[in-house]
Amino acid sequence: MTSDDTRILPLGDDVVATLLRRRAASPDKGAILYVHGFADYFFQEHVADHYTAQGYDFYAIDLRGYGRSLRPGVPPNYTTDMAVYYDELDQAVQAIRTEDGHSRLVVVGHSTGGLITSLWAHERRDAGVVDALVLNSPWLDVVEPPPVRKLVKFLGRRFPHLKIRGGLGDVYGRSIHSDHHGEWAFDLTMKPLDGFPVLAGWIRAILLAQEKVQGGLDVRVPVLLLHSDRSLLTMKKWSQEAMTADLVIEVEHMRKWGPKIGSDVTLVEIPGGLHDLFLSPEPVRTRALTEVDSFLARQFA
Repeated sequence: MTSDDTRILPLGDDVVATLLRRRAASPDKGAILYVHGFADYFFQEHVADHYTAQGYDFYAIDLRGYGRSLRPGVPPNYTTDMAVYYDELDQAVQAIRTEDGHSRLVVVGHSTGGLITSLWAHERRDAGVVDALVLNSPWLDVVEPPPVRKLVKFLGRRFPHLKIRGGLGDVYGRSIHSDHHGEWAFDLTMKPLDGFPVLAGWIRAILLAQEKVQGGLDVRVPVLLLHSDRSLLTMKKWSQEAMTADLVIEVEHMRKWGPKIGSDVTLVEIPGGLHDLFLSPEPVRTRALTEVDSFLARQFA
């Protein structure tokens, strides 16, 4: 996406989010807004191409502290409350619906973005801001046992900037970056192979947000949840098997908690899918995109 399609969303105190836009030649289907995950930003140009070719104006947002919205001296990808991101999502909706005139909006959330957009769609359920929600491997639970979660929440409240982990490991990053085993030439300053440090205040915010989902949400639009068929969370060294599974989050958690998001949730398994299903090797990523296409066709026939 070119600079002409980039808009800065002011959030106060020199904090910004970045909204990207790619126009369709004939935008008769509406609009899609893509929301990335942790240690991530929007670089999936092939996804934008796929949907603009079908008649959707395509938008993507780099949330505050992510990607194009990173600022010197500010901890990357950090917050102590997932609800802060509702501000930029609301501003994005204002730009898409009011300024660009779209009456139909599909929101696509990946990983942490899937967690955030689920909570946001729940909180905005009476406002009619979104017409369908697509979740690409949403992060709905952690693998740590309850005593560890309790300790982390305590540390996150008392010592929010305490480093819990130095990063996420680089096996997944090596699976997708074109300098290693993948196909995608993303910017390693915005998305390092091993991610960014995990701070206690941030992981506490994640745990609290996930608990809300697990308690049940009331998202009132159709939801499609896509996930791989298996997870390999203990892999420390890259092997070819890394190209066939979710290396980041547990698939069973999505199966368990996904139906709690709303009353109309469709779960679809993508065999051999990576954590970001749209970055999976062919033909897996085409299968994932086709499932989204079919879902949207059914909803908006």
